[in-house]
Amino acid sequence: MHRKILIEEIRNKRSYLCVGLDTDINLIPRHLKERPNAIFEFNKQIIDATKDLCVSYKINTAFYEAMGIKGWEAMEQTVNYIPATHFKIADAKRGDIGNTSSQYAKAFFETLNFDAITIAPYMGEDSIRPFLEYENKWAIVLGLTSNKGAFDFEMLKVVREDKNDGGHTNYGNEVVGQATNNGDELYLYERVLETVSKWGNTDNLMFVTGATQAGQLSNIRKIIPDHFLLVPGVGFQGGSLKEVSQHGMNKDFGLLVNASRAIIYAGNEENFAMEAREIASQYQAEMSSLM
Repeated sequence: MHRKILIEEIRNKRSYLCVGLDTDINLIPRHLKERPNAIFEFNKQIIDATKDLCVSYKINTAFYEAMGIKGWEAMEQTVNYIPATHFKIADAKRGDIGNTSSQYAKAFFETLNFDAITIAPYMGEDSIRPFLEYENKWAIVLGLTSNKGAFDFEMLKVVREDKNDGGHTNYGNEVVGQATNNGDELYLYERVLETVSKWGNTDNLMFVTGATQAGQLSNIRKIIPDHFLLVPGVGFQGGSLKEVSQHGMNKDFGLLVNASRAIIYAGNEENFAMEAREIASQYQAEMSSLM
């Protein structure tokens, strides 16, 4: 999907809501569990109930991969059912050596026809480059995540030594603590944003920034003012939609805010889809007021 189309959809629907289809067979309503296509039937009803309120769907592939071939079939059915007007994200967190990433890109951009895939940046440019070679497809790179473990690495400080070594900047020892913003050191996640943003552009790169890290969004916007941000963590994880919007929105809106469990598991009876719609409608209404 082209950036201009995504922006237009956000403007027309007055929504930057992404519904996460993290569908767990153990959590879907009882009346669906015995059906041979239970996962797809659940997703289908959620999509039908929410598609006018959101601009994107995010499929966390782990919930489907765990079911083997049946899970993959349900994922493919779901992707094909999502309207072409909606931005389709594979939350797969891939990223490997170049030839392997090329196969991942083919799997998710050609075979499964997603618009975007989440990428772990640890292995560097050659692990991300294959995803950037597809026209109107997106790499969504992990920046600052919303989980507790983000502090293990992402919030470490690295010291700039500004020594040129074959075109690469060297970094000194890492220290846990608050950034001093003195120009000599920065958080590791800041280095990821700075570096990766140069490998692509605002038409093919997004970054994951967790809603529970809303205090860092103003700083993130100084580094990547024009890129879209995929923001999980609103809903069950406790992130504030208002704070995310105030600190993260840019002139093109620039946000896809994801809610998964809070929407899709809002109800567990036969009217579960209407319960999901009610919660999605609340998100959309708040987003409209913040735009």
